[in-house]
Amino acid sequence: MRQNPSASRASEPSPASAFWTRIDNTMTTTVRILSTVLACCTLALSACGGPSDAPSASAAPEASKTGAKPAGGGSGPGAAAPVTITSALAVARDMPVVLKATGTVVPSSSVDVKAQVTSVVTRVHVREGQFVKAGELLFTLDARAEEANAAKARAQLAKNQVALADAQRQLARASQLLDQKFVSQGAVDSAQALVDGLQAALAVDGAAIDAVRVALSNARIVAPLTGRVGQVPVAVGNAVQANVTTLVTVTQLDPIDVAFSLPQRNLSDGLAALNNGGGAVSATLADGGGRFTGRLRFVDSLVDAGSGTVKAKAVFDNKDSQLWPGAFVEVAQVVRVIQGAVVVPQAAIIQSARGAMVYVVEDGKASARAVQTLYAQDGEAAVSGVNVGDAVIVDGRQNVRPGSMVVERASEPQSAVSAEGQERGKPLQPPASEAAAAGKP
Repeated sequence: MRQNPSASRASEPSPASAFWTRIDNTMTTTVRILSTVLACCTLALSACGGPSDAPSASAAPEASKTGAKPAGGGSGPGAAAPVTITSALAVARDMPVVLKATGTVVPSSSVDVKAQVTSVVTRVHVREGQFVKAGELLFTLDARAEEANAAKARAQLAKNQVALADAQRQLARASQLLDQKFVSQGAVDSAQALVDGLQAALAVDGAAIDAVRVALSNARIVAPLTGRVGQVPVAVGNAVQANVTTLVTVTQLDPIDVAFSLPQRNLSDGLAALNNGGGAVSATLADGGGRFTGRLRFVDSLVDAGSGTVKAKAVFDNKDSQLWPGAFVEVAQVVRVIQGAVVVPQAAIIQSARGAMVYVVEDGKASARAVQTLYAQDGEAAVSGVNVGDAVIVDGRQNVRPGSMVVERASEPQSAVSAEGQERGKPLQPPASEAAAAGKP
């Protein structure tokens, strides 16, 4: 049978209907895929997370209403774990009060050598940087004029000596003639005056010779002190002016001084040390070249109102010339000693609004103690308010509150750190008296 073409076209879907049909199929497939992925993720999260350990948001209000304590508080099975700390034992010993400052090495004496006469350099006897002894010849100047003056003065002296001898003979003869009444008294007086004048002339001649001798000695320039010669700016043939031209500078290096400033608050201690022969002072070179021990020898009589310090000097032996003028050194001086001080690590001290305090371990709990710092140096402090043998908390104190349970990180508490530059954590050696007492049964 032959079909009707128009009926066939009527049964086919329109293009618009076919488009929306494809869209619906695509969305359905996408939704199914997303649902499957979401279900898998939910199963995975459930398997990994497990039941929540945190209390629900409504648990806190309920706990506050019923008075129940949160987990981890109190002293029961849910109590907070003890805080792990490190403590150190407070020890008793004599603690030196050390003043530290930056000082400068200065020579005990330094002299600019100058000519005393105007002349010309004829010889140079030293080299730059040479060590010389006091009285050693450094330079020779042209002394021909002084030598001529010396010869003239000696000749004048000889002449006046001859004249004096003749005048004395004339006086003796006049005195004899006066006895015989052959001359008058006036003739004798004239002869005596001539003798007196010539004797005075001889004294003048002697002084002139001494002056020429000094001028001749000034032509030989010697070292005024034992020390090291600096730069030599003159050479043979250079003209020098009296008391103007510096020929060389001689600097004394042994002994040598270190100048530093003493704070006004330590002035009385410094003066006491000075009056007792000078307290011990150590100097350490800034470049680590060595450490030297000397003594305080000078404290100025005036306090600098601007800085509140007093100038001071210490003297050091310097046979090896390791301390050099102008070098910077770290100065340390023991100004006094605190006898029987209770010493704790400085790290144990807490600065609070109420003042300084430490935590002391008592029966496994932290107890707050107010302390007063008497002196602190090199990581340790002398304090009051703590007894010898108390275990003060050094590490972990930031997590401690009064009454907190604490437990030592180590098996035994440490001792206070030594101020003698020992490494932190090494036990401080007790005084010899305590050590001897500890050794007795």
